[in-house]
Amino acid sequence: MSAGEVGGAASRRVAIVGAGPAGLAAAYDLTRAGHAVVVYEAAPEVGGLASGFKAPHWDWYLEKYYHHWFQSDKAILGLIAELGWSDQVIFPRPYTVVYVNGKFQPLDSPLQAIRFFLGNFSLIDMVRFGLATAYLRVTPWWQPLERVTADAWARAWYGERVYQALWRPMLVGKFGEANLPIVNMAWLWARLHARTTRLGTFVGGFQTFLNRLADVVRRQGAETRLSSAVTEIKALHDGRLAVVTAQGARTFDAVISTSSPALMARIAPDLPLAYSAQLRALKSMGAVVMVLALKQRLTSYYWHNLPKEAGFPFLAMVEHTNYIDPRHYGGDHIVYCGDYLEPDHEYFQMDQAALLERFLPALQRFNPQFDRSWVKAAWLWKTAYAQPVPPVGHSQNIPPLRTPVPGLYFASMSQVYPWDRGTNFAVEIGRRVAGMVKDDLR
Repeated sequence: MSAGEVGGAASRRVAIVGAGPAGLAAAYDLTRAGHAVVVYEAAPEVGGLASGFKAPHWDWYLEKYYHHWFQSDKAILGLIAELGWSDQVIFPRPYTVVYVNGKFQPLDSPLQAIRFFLGNFSLIDMVRFGLATAYLRVTPWWQPLERVTADAWARAWYGERVYQALWRPMLVGKFGEANLPIVNMAWLWARLHARTTRLGTFVGGFQTFLNRLADVVRRQGAETRLSSAVTEIKALHDGRLAVVTAQGARTFDAVISTSSPALMARIAPDLPLAYSAQLRALKSMGAVVMVLALKQRLTSYYWHNLPKEAGFPFLAMVEHTNYIDPRHYGGDHIVYCGDYLEPDHEYFQMDQAALLERFLPALQRFNPQFDRSWVKAAWLWKTAYAQPVPPVGHSQNIPPLRTPVPGLYFASMSQVYPWDRGTNFAVEIGRRVAGMVKDDLR
């Protein structure tokens, strides 16, 4: 069988917009099927929101926006197993704390949970928490839960005290006060139903994995065009599609976009108004993340969940080197200060120096000994598209992966619902849309 024929189907030209996990996973399957694939990426590196960076004295990459895998992440761990790289996945034991009643308290093991509840809540609260959480972990039926808000369901079943201490801070932190009355309970179900306490990563960081996956895709015949932002996808009279960049236009038999919904609506003017309106109606939160390299350790914990009401200027403080050994970062102690915010929040207009002035005083609340002289370096990352907002009845809002334009497909983290965004579900949707393309091109 020639390289141009696989299973009796002639090789076709496919463009993929975006070299994140979804785009690379789709490219992997399509090139294996013998199709000629071109992957376009606006950034100078592959990875999308999972991409990383590396200081000159570091051995490992560091993710710009903190990422990890769960032991239940079948899609991405399955792909890694296919590639023969499972020995490069590690699951260190991180330690998480929540800020309740004015202090940080551990809550990521059964024993710690018992101590936490005995110290902060009544026996009835503890029983309600156990029963409600057990139900969410066991039931596969998320559809009824999307008909009620997480705010209302958690108040009713967990009780007001547990809700105020644990779930309300999470919901407000992720989606803001304005979205608290609309986010549906299926979102919280998805977090509790499948996630594990052990968190995984790839030796060398996510960027190392994504670079290696991109290398495999290239060896299988794909072309990757970095620093090549797609400005338009046009439907041609002969049924093919043109992909336009600053370097010119190229024609394809099929195009997969893994961009944000808003970008897809802008670059695909031939989409029917109803589909474009569906894309534009999908709401999401942005993210602002400050990464600090410190001279010494700040705390003994990895993840610190922070309620907005407590006055912290960010949602989470993540001390990455309490999860991954600081020797991989030249002895630097790495701290993330991150927040999910509306895209018009003031943080998106503030520069690194201004945000440092806003963030650094708060670090003394984690360690009173902290001093500005501990800071060796800082990096600031911002994105307007980080966390989809799922309102009540959201399954009716999800646009199909096959758009109404023949040959044009859309696969984004806004469509992995009811699951939450992440690299695992990016790989799953990327491989799913690749399967559709293969079927349609036969």
